[in-house]
Parts: sequence; C-alpha cells; structure tokens
Amino acid sequence: MKAKRQAKIIDLISRYDITTQEELLKKLQEEGFAVTQATISRDIKELRLVKSLSREGVYRYTTPQRPGSAGGVNFNYSIIIAEALRQVDYAQNIVCAFCYKGLASAACAAFDEMQWNGFVGSLAGDDTFFILMKSEEYARELCEELRTYIPQNR
Repeated sequence: MKAKRQAKIIDLISRYDITTQEELLKKLQEEGFAVTQATISRDIKELRLVKSLSREGVYRYTTPQRPGSAGGVNFNYSIIIAEALRQVDYAQNIVCAFCYKGLASAACAAFDEMQWNGFVGSLAGDDTFFILMKSEEYARELCEELRTYIPQNR
C-alpha cells in the first residue's frame, strides 16, 4: 500500500500544482487512499519532495532534480524497487532481494541511488540482488523497510 500511495503522490504532484500537505491529503483521499497528515508528512520526507517555483509563480511540491539528469527529468527510484521486488530476506548482515526476471539490475541500481543506514555495497544478478550491510541489525531494519515496498496482493 505504501508503494502504491507514494507512486500516486508522484503522479499527483506531476499533474497538479500542489502547494500544501492539506491539498495533497485531499487529492489522495479523492483517489481512495485513507491517509493521515502524519503519513503524508512521512511520505514527503521519504520521497525527498521539495517545493519549487512553478511557471505560475507559486511554490509547489516536486521531486528534486538529479544533477546531470537528461533534460532535467526528475526520477523517483523507489518506484523501480516497488515494481521489481517480490520478496526480501536476510542472513546475518547480508540482505537478499528477490525480483522479477530481468529486473534485479535495475532495482539494485535504483537502490544504490537511495540513502540507507548501514549500507556497504550491493551486487545484482538477473532476478536477485545482494546487499551488504554493516551489521545484522542494519540488515533486519532494511528488510523491514524493503518489505513495505512489496504490495500485499502479489
């Protein structure tokens, strides 16, 4: 649900000049998402949304631009992870992320672009990627976080 909600947030801010959390909350509710102000606030932080000046001269939510991105296109890497992941587990300080065939490399690259506590490095195959964490505790926390990206109805 979290991944779908966050994908919808990206969709909404790309289509509308949303200037406040209240406006975003209302739009999400109109789309059928039962959310609270606190959830919206966390999503904004996790998605690293920023306010930028629109063509109309108002500050609106947007995704930050990555330096060197083609044509100034904004990108949310969590969407790739949400679409690719099937399952995740860990053993000691190594996390194993199971993906749909052919998507592990893209998911791993997207994962590498995001900020993760205790992250050391990653390695991708065709349908699996491994993540080396600094400790078992970091690995457990990462698994919990990555599981929120996997829709429950898969």
